[in-house]
Amino acid sequence: MSDHTKTPIIPIFQVDAFTDVPFQGNPAAVCYLMQSKSSHWMQQVAAEMNLAETAFFILRDGTIDLRWFTPTIEVDLCGHATLATAHIIWETELRSEERELVFDTRSGILRASKAGDWISLDFPSIPVKGTEVSADWLEKLGLEPVFVGKSKFDLLIELASEQEVREYRPDFRLIRELDARGLMITARGANGQKDFVSRFFAPQSGIDEDPVTGSAHCCLGTYWMEKLGKKEMIGYQASPRGGMVKVKVNGERTLLQGKAVTVMQGVLTVK
Repeated sequence: MSDHTKTPIIPIFQVDAFTDVPFQGNPAAVCYLMQSKSSHWMQQVAAEMNLAETAFFILRDGTIDLRWFTPTIEVDLCGHATLATAHIIWETELRSEERELVFDTRSGILRASKAGDWISLDFPSIPVKGTEVSADWLEKLGLEPVFVGKSKFDLLIELASEQEVREYRPDFRLIRELDARGLMITARGANGQKDFVSRFFAPQSGIDEDPVTGSAHCCLGTYWMEKLGKKEMIGYQASPRGGMVKVKVNGERTLLQGKAVTVMQGVLTVK
């Protein structure tokens, strides 16, 4: 018989983030590491999970080491997997809900706190500046922009209506040519229940369409704050799964709020 006492047991969870309804929002895997693992190992696990993001965290005395991987690359910032990680840490009582979580990441220190049923993430604001892109490329994509801008991560295109955002059919081959992490399209909300809607495509990062992109809202928030004259807004990412993000812009920091629900838990039994 094999000696199971030598088999590592690494807890792993699947969480739907930016929703409180199972099978909506953005699914993320959350892996609780007791000790450091190589980047290659984490990338292999992320490819195995085959979700938009897999988060890996290690508890330290005061902070929490946190890294994020798509199925193909490690990324600098991810909102929904951070929200999912905070949800798991509190749900499994690794930390008290009254205690703010301090994550040490490739984007510096990020913080998470409970706000009733919501989880608040303190993230950096990501400004966007107007830019020019090929008219031929836009025509091939079938986009007629109101505005085209670029953040340090992504290309942002505002369209004329929520309907255009919802009905858009992306050409992932063309989007993959973009020299950016991804492409976000956005428009004003149509019914007064949300301030803006968006969708996010990142085939060059291993994600054709991301269901709900927290980090993109750090850019969308700064953009729509200027257009709407509001610091607190509600954004809806109109992917097939869909998800709601509350956004509050405070200078160089943006507060993102969302909910999360655990849909699966288990263990990794590989070194």
